[in-house]
Amino acid sequence: MIMQLNKVHSVKTIDRVAAELGETVDRIFDLAIDMEPEDGVIWVYGPGDDSVIAFSPFGIENLRELIEMDHEHAR
Repeated sequence: MIMQLNKVHSVKTIDRVAAELGETVDRIFDLAIDMEPEDGVIWVYGPGDDSVIAFSPFGIENLRELIEMDHEHAR
């Protein structure tokens, strides 16, 4: 029996990613809303109704590309 293992060993919360990229959390959320788990984004659920969006390293790279494309589109 062969099992596929997830190679992601850590994720960063949207707050941390926004700070690292010099963007607002709202802007990162707007860019990430259409991303799928295959793009490197996941929802992390805590107690009650608490949840936070988080990104793998691959997801952060995808966000950087989305930010760059958004800047180019705005010109």
